[in-house]
Amino acid sequence: MTRIEIIGQLDERYDEILTEEALRFLTRLHDQFAGRRHDRLAARTEQRRQIDNGRDLKFLSATAAIREEPNWRVAGPGPGLEDRRVEITGPTDRKMTINALNSGAKVWLADHEDATSPTWENVIGGQLNLSDAIRRRIDFTSDDGKQYTLGQTTPTIVMRPRGWHLVEKHLRYTDQAGLRSPAAASLVDFGLYFFHNAKELIARGTGPYFYLPKLENHLEARLWDDVFTFSENALGIQHGTIRATVLIETISAAFEMEEILYELREHCAGLNAGRWDYIFSIIKNFRGRGASFVLPDRASITMTVPFMRAYTELLVATCHRRGAHAIGGMSAFIPNRRDPEVTERALAAVTADKRREAGDGFDGTWVAHPDLVVTARAEFDAVLGERPNQVDRLRPDVNVTAADLLDLRIDGTVTDAGVRSNVSIALRYIESWLRGVGAAAIDNLMEDAATAEISRSQLWQWMHQRVVTAEGTAVTHAGVEAELARQVAVFPRTADDRLDDAAEVFRSVTLGEDFPTFLTITAYTRFLVDTAQPRAA
Repeated sequence: MTRIEIIGQLDERYDEILTEEALRFLTRLHDQFAGRRHDRLAARTEQRRQIDNGRDLKFLSATAAIREEPNWRVAGPGPGLEDRRVEITGPTDRKMTINALNSGAKVWLADHEDATSPTWENVIGGQLNLSDAIRRRIDFTSDDGKQYTLGQTTPTIVMRPRGWHLVEKHLRYTDQAGLRSPAAASLVDFGLYFFHNAKELIARGTGPYFYLPKLENHLEARLWDDVFTFSENALGIQHGTIRATVLIETISAAFEMEEILYELREHCAGLNAGRWDYIFSIIKNFRGRGASFVLPDRASITMTVPFMRAYTELLVATCHRRGAHAIGGMSAFIPNRRDPEVTERALAAVTADKRREAGDGFDGTWVAHPDLVVTARAEFDAVLGERPNQVDRLRPDVNVTAADLLDLRIDGTVTDAGVRSNVSIALRYIESWLRGVGAAAIDNLMEDAATAEISRSQLWQWMHQRVVTAEGTAVTHAGVEAELARQVAVFPRTADDRLDDAAEVFRSVTLGEDFPTFLTITAYTRFLVDTAQPRAA
């Protein structure tokens, strides 16, 4: 039986995804793993408390034997994942789905996480679009009559569910003791996609592949591995068919890369350097630890500063030692087809970024726009040639210490312009997110939830650490509030904008005494939940 109730509106075709069988599968996933998920989230809270109290992260002595054993390897790429030199990321709305699949990339990261605003329409509509795309029955006609259809060759799909910390309040789970709670968003996204598409993907020559976001340690990876094994058994699929790529986008996970690979070794394809969330994680975890942990303007935090360099070098070396792919991150610069000068700057920045990654040993990289695929591919083609990857490049020269990962020395300052930029990016992104758009082009950069998190968390830290800008301005609550008011006043208003709500969210996550762990939790709870009555499936 199912103990998952549908709270959200049942729109056209939703019954194709929210079937009785699928809801029973979600019920089984929650029965097995909801309690362990809560335990892992409680452990996160405790670790943040310890760091805040002065405890520094280190490589775990309890798992030293795993790191020291030279012979174990991960499963490696599944069919269609051998060559990942360019991956395009993006949300799963219908137009973006077709554009991503026609981009010429090797892989499409179908994103239900940071690039998707989790409206009920986006969550279930995205599942419908993925189902249609996999079966090649997807098309789209825009308001101006332009038609979009799939080309002959499409990338391998790797789906990214939401992280362990998020819930899906449009579905309500009742446990075996009768207690009700919102469903776990991670299990919903994974479960619906896997249930409806795993066998179809296998029949078409690939498989059910996933990107795993926001992991903080190897025990969270173990939980995902158990979810995979349970799900394969439930659907009668061969063990190890699922392949996962883990985003190393938290500072604690950087200290446990090898252990994360080990826990997922029978299902693991690789690791990804999720750079923006990684920066956010450092600010979040060390925000109260004093001036030595204060980072300068975001523009100064490049991939070549010491702590980012150590993180990426360690990731490549760790992956290749264990037979895993190392996938690079996403440069935020995007082209503008109406502005050749902007496009030229974006292509130059992306070229340099991808040249560095390919030269460092990464096996592939991310782009956020179809027009960047050719640029990124050229840099990886120059290094890889006809080879699908460079996993055989072991990087014995890399020796990264715990101190290296926490070396936050940067040649940069906090500036008045940096304060203004952070207010602007956070406000405008939250407004976009509340309208259901989770990947937003702002000032010729592709912003998602992670970059908005950097913006608001830097402001919080600068205020609480009494930072003074290079121009001599103290970063204060009143000053940030005044800048927010100024930007609200000049924002171009429309009938359907969410500016007032965005300003309220900004104040909650930036100007309060407490520091909310994720702005999306606050925004989702207040503004994105449909309060319709429960419905039978």
